[in-house]
Amino acid sequence: MSKPKHERGLEETEAQAITKNIRVSPRKLNLVAGLIRGRTAQDAVATLIFSKRRIAQTVRKTLESAIANAENNHSLDVDRLVVTKAEVGRAVVMKRFHARGRGRSARVEKWFSHLKIVVAEQTVQAPAAQQEAA
Repeated sequence: MSKPKHERGLEETEAQAITKNIRVSPRKLNLVAGLIRGRTAQDAVATLIFSKRRIAQTVRKTLESAIANAENNHSLDVDRLVVTKAEVGRAVVMKRFHARGRGRSARVEKWFSHLKIVVAEQTVQAPAAQQEAA
Protein backbone atom coordinates (compact mmCIF):
# COMPACT_ATOMS: atom_id res chain seq x y z
CA MET A 1 0.00 0.00 0.00
CA SER A 2 1.49 3.36 -1.01
CA LYS A 3 1.42 6.48 1.10
CA PRO A 4 -0.90 9.39 0.23
CA LYS A 5 0.55 12.03 -2.09
CA HIS A 6 1.09 14.60 0.66
CA GLU A 7 2.97 12.07 2.82
CA ARG A 8 5.52 10.80 0.27
CA GLY A 9 9.12 11.47 1.16
CA LEU A 10 8.55 12.01 4.88
CA GLU A 11 9.85 9.76 7.61
CA GLU A 12 7.73 8.46 10.48
CA THR A 13 9.17 11.10 12.80
CA GLU A 14 8.61 14.07 10.46
CA ALA A 15 5.79 16.49 9.74
CA GLN A 16 5.56 19.38 7.32
CA ALA A 17 3.61 22.50 6.44
CA ILE A 18 3.57 24.29 3.09
CA THR A 19 2.55 27.86 2.31
CA LYS A 20 2.24 28.81 -1.33
CA ASN A 21 2.19 32.13 -3.16
CA ILE A 22 3.62 34.35 -0.43
CA ARG A 23 4.01 37.92 -1.68
CA VAL A 24 7.74 38.28 -1.06
CA SER A 25 10.78 37.53 -3.18
CA PRO A 26 12.44 34.15 -2.60
CA ARG A 27 15.70 35.89 -1.78
CA LYS A 28 14.17 37.83 1.13
CA LEU A 29 12.20 34.83 2.35
CA ASN A 30 15.33 32.67 2.36
CA LEU A 31 17.02 35.11 4.74
CA VAL A 32 14.24 34.55 7.29
CA ALA A 33 14.13 30.80 6.63
CA GLY A 34 17.85 30.64 7.31
CA LEU A 35 17.25 31.97 10.82
CA ILE A 36 15.28 28.86 11.83
CA ARG A 37 17.07 26.01 10.02
CA GLY A 38 18.46 23.47 12.47
CA ARG A 39 16.95 25.09 15.56
CA THR A 40 14.52 23.55 18.01
CA ALA A 41 10.89 24.38 17.30
CA GLN A 42 10.41 26.57 20.39
CA ASP A 43 13.64 28.47 19.72
CA ALA A 44 12.64 29.02 16.08
CA VAL A 45 9.21 30.40 17.07
CA ALA A 46 10.83 32.76 19.58
CA THR A 47 13.30 33.95 16.94
CA LEU A 48 10.51 34.70 14.47
CA ILE A 49 8.35 36.52 17.04
CA PHE A 50 11.12 39.05 17.66
CA SER A 51 12.31 39.36 14.07
CA LYS A 52 11.84 42.81 12.52
CA ARG A 53 11.23 41.50 9.01
CA ARG A 54 7.67 41.75 7.71
CA ILE A 55 7.56 38.22 6.35
CA ALA A 56 8.64 36.64 9.66
CA GLN A 57 5.03 36.47 10.87
CA THR A 58 3.98 34.39 7.85
CA VAL A 59 6.95 32.08 8.39
CA ARG A 60 5.98 31.77 12.07
CA LYS A 61 2.43 30.77 11.16
CA THR A 62 3.75 28.11 8.78
CA LEU A 63 6.12 26.81 11.45
CA GLU A 64 3.33 26.65 14.02
CA SER A 65 1.22 24.75 11.49
CA ALA A 66 4.03 22.22 11.02
CA ILE A 67 4.29 21.83 14.80
CA ALA A 68 0.53 21.30 15.07
CA ASN A 69 0.66 18.73 12.24
CA ALA A 70 3.41 16.87 14.10
CA GLU A 71 1.41 16.81 17.31
CA ASN A 72 -2.06 16.06 15.97
CA ASN A 73 -1.46 14.03 12.80
CA HIS A 74 1.74 12.16 13.66
CA SER A 75 1.60 12.03 17.50
CA LEU A 76 5.11 13.43 17.90
CA ASP A 77 6.49 15.02 21.06
CA VAL A 78 6.42 18.80 20.60
CA ASP A 79 9.25 19.40 23.08
CA ARG A 80 11.69 17.34 20.97
CA LEU A 81 10.90 18.87 17.54
CA VAL A 82 13.68 20.37 15.43
CA VAL A 83 13.34 22.31 12.16
CA THR A 84 15.16 20.03 9.72
CA LYS A 85 14.21 21.78 6.48
CA ALA A 86 13.02 25.25 5.56
CA GLU A 87 12.84 25.22 1.76
CA VAL A 88 12.08 28.32 -0.27
CA GLY A 89 10.89 28.02 -3.85
CA ARG A 90 10.06 30.44 -6.62
CA ALA A 91 6.42 30.93 -7.54
CA VAL A 92 4.81 33.22 -10.10
CA VAL A 93 6.17 36.63 -11.05
CA MET A 94 3.70 39.43 -11.75
CA LYS A 95 5.01 41.72 -14.45
CA ARG A 96 4.01 45.38 -14.27
CA PHE A 97 5.18 48.53 -15.99
CA HIS A 98 6.20 51.82 -14.46
CA ALA A 99 5.90 55.00 -16.55
CA ARG A 100 9.18 56.82 -17.06
CA GLY A 101 10.12 60.09 -18.69
CA ARG A 102 9.96 60.76 -22.46
CA GLY A 103 7.29 58.15 -23.09
CA ARG A 104 9.39 55.21 -21.97
CA SER A 105 8.51 52.51 -19.48
CA ALA A 106 10.37 50.33 -17.00
CA ARG A 107 9.52 46.79 -16.07
CA VAL A 108 8.56 46.03 -12.46
CA GLU A 109 8.61 42.40 -11.34
CA LYS A 110 6.62 41.39 -8.27
CA TRP A 111 7.94 38.05 -7.02
CA PHE A 112 6.02 35.38 -5.14
CA SER A 113 7.46 32.46 -3.17
CA HIS A 114 6.60 29.03 -1.78
CA LEU A 115 7.70 27.91 1.69
CA LYS A 116 8.00 24.35 2.98
CA ILE A 117 8.94 23.68 6.60
CA VAL A 118 9.71 20.16 7.83
CA VAL A 119 10.02 19.43 11.55
CA ALA A 120 11.35 16.15 12.92
CA GLU A 121 11.41 14.56 16.33
CA GLN A 122 14.96 14.53 17.62
CA THR A 123 16.14 11.25 19.10
CA VAL A 124 17.24 11.41 22.69
CA GLN A 125 20.98 10.85 23.00
CA ALA A 126 22.56 10.07 26.34
CA PRO A 127 25.57 12.21 27.26
CA ALA A 128 28.98 10.61 26.79
CA ALA A 129 29.68 10.54 30.55
CA GLN A 130 26.61 8.38 31.20
CA GLN A 131 27.49 5.96 28.41
CA GLU A 132 31.02 5.44 29.81
CA ALA A 133 29.71 4.80 33.32
CA ALA A 134 27.37 2.06 32.08
